[in-house]
Amino acid sequence: MPETTGISAGQNYDVLIIGGGMAGLILAVALGTAGVSTAVIEPLAPEKLLDTGFDGRTTAIAGGSRNALAAIGAWRGMAGDAEDILEIRVSDGHSPLFLHYDHLDLDDGPLGYIVENQIIRSALLERLAPLSSVKLLFGRRVQSLDREGPFAKAVLSDGETVMAHLAIATDGRGSPTREAANINVKQWRYPQTGIVCTVKHQHPHHGIAQEHFLPAGPFAILPMTEQRSSIVWTEKADLAPKILELPDPEFAEELQIRFGDYLGDLEIVGPKFSYPLGLLHAEHYITPRLALAGDAAHAIHPIAGQGLNIGIRDAAALAEIVVDALRLGLDPGSINVLETYERWRRFDNTMMIAATDGLNRVFSNDVAPIKLARDIGLAAVNQTPPLKRLFMRHAMGVLGDLPRLIRGEPI
Repeated sequence: MPETTGISAGQNYDVLIIGGGMAGLILAVALGTAGVSTAVIEPLAPEKLLDTGFDGRTTAIAGGSRNALAAIGAWRGMAGDAEDILEIRVSDGHSPLFLHYDHLDLDDGPLGYIVENQIIRSALLERLAPLSSVKLLFGRRVQSLDREGPFAKAVLSDGETVMAHLAIATDGRGSPTREAANINVKQWRYPQTGIVCTVKHQHPHHGIAQEHFLPAGPFAILPMTEQRSSIVWTEKADLAPKILELPDPEFAEELQIRFGDYLGDLEIVGPKFSYPLGLLHAEHYITPRLALAGDAAHAIHPIAGQGLNIGIRDAAALAEIVVDALRLGLDPGSINVLETYERWRRFDNTMMIAATDGLNRVFSNDVAPIKLARDIGLAAVNQTPPLKRLFMRHAMGVLGDLPRLIRGEPI
């Protein structure tokens, strides 16, 4: 894949996206399908982004996110490698009480889809290739960003200058762009590490996702294609390095203890990954000529698999706001336009942050009274169909004031 595509460098753009991760690429595709002139700056080369050793994780794509990906023409490039989530079973240790979600209780299709991150990136880059209004600049960094006046002016690491009415930072939870703009964050680290790997198993999973709550944290088994499952194993931070150092047979034994035997014999396929877990929320999403989206604005615990999904909702909202502003002849980088984005997305993201943080704190312990209360809560929701359907639709991202793309409509 060439390092640059689309319109020539040196022009003024409507939008400059800083960071070519999944949220940034989704935003670029959304803007590109609407003909918005867009530049994407990404320090890594495309072959690095697509390397299986770069990111071996999977992502749970919620129903609303799938709608958005389909609306911008990217879903068809990953649909063949996506595994439907037909049921979700939530259990608390060895308690007989549980919560069971079944897609048959709704009329909206699967509850979600599990897709490998590498597949998502590949599909997005493939979709971007014919979009002439989008320019991809790989292997470059933003050295400085001047946001005074009618344009955001970015000086790149190769000396090139890129100007746009609006800069959008999608450069991750450690966002240099956010820090340079002096936007503060509220953040903390959990005493947990996420261990991620892929296993092949003897028996089919039938599209069932499992989430076991253990004292160290949630242990998720997510269905993948080819009779595989993705493991997202939350472990105490001081124990995780020791577990990762185990030889594969001993690691598999530890895995089997938590996994159970319902899928038969397990085989670890591919590398193991780990990453520290924490929470981050920017105090502001906007400042003149700059907006934050995705992990640059918020990072949450993976307990509900919603991290990229709220980033996709950010991208869908931003794309809609930018396109509508341009159609009306407004400046998409003006603070008046950007305030709509801040109001629209902050409440939804704050609620998701609070929910995932609360769930992790309530379930990642073995205190008897708390354990009894949460088990009764799981069983109560399970026995209340209207409430259960409400929670299912919320997890699918199809409730609330939704951007057009999340509803499956073009912008």
